Amino acid sequence: MRLTGQGSLIGSVLAAIGASICCVGPLVLLTFGIGGSWVGSLTVMEPYRPLFIGLTLLFLGLAFRALYLTQQVCAPGTACADPRTLAWQRIVFWVAAALLSGLLLLPRFAPLFY
Repeated sequence: MRLTGQGSLIGSVLAAIGASICCVGPLVLLTFGIGGSWVGSLTVMEPYRPLFIGLTLLFLGLAFRALYLTQQVCAPGTACADPRTLAWQRIVFWVAAALLSGLLLLPRFAPLFY
């Protein structure tokens, strides 16, 4: 099975959400005014955070490799043969990488908000 750039980006987004769910979840609930002593028990995913961070970085690396390091073979007339498609995919990659970096760094800064 070969991951495409799009599949790697989707995988990295899901892994980053998993990595930050322990800290983002309580913060989002507190933002909406939902609180209580049970919010402290939402950190059950914390031991798995390093695994999710590793998966996020792996998928981002695979997406970078697919977009920049490997030669894409496209049939003439297909969408991938258009250089604008590759440019758009690269823009989406960098936007997703920036957002994922924010998700990965949020647990470090979340205690400042509550």
